[in-house]
Amino acid sequence: MKNRYEILLALNSAGKEETNKDLIERLEKALAAEGAQVEQVQRLERRDFAYPHDKLKSAYFVNYVVTAEPTCIVKIRTKFTLDEEVVMQTYLRKGVAKPSGKARKASRKKA
Repeated sequence: MKNRYEILLALNSAGKEETNKDLIERLEKALAAEGAQVEQVQRLERRDFAYPHDKLKSAYFVNYVVTAEPTCIVKIRTKFTLDEEVVMQTYLRKGVAKPSGKARKASRKKA
């Protein structure tokens, strides 16, 4: 069963402001390659950390809203852990994805 997730990524793009767009698109393609359907991409710009993280004082934050299977999220988390440009990652399950219009009509007919 597919669930909706919010994935917040902190990206290390120190000195590479012009490549943020390319990095965000690459990560979006990686999500799609693992089977997640990207619904929304929110660019939250560069933010400072409250405390230095791995000698970084700030990072570029991006929030993805996706629909995916739980096993897909495990693969994505592992993949992003190995990516050097992803400094931190947070996953929040938003709930079960709503079925499409055809699926809803089919479930009403059964009842």
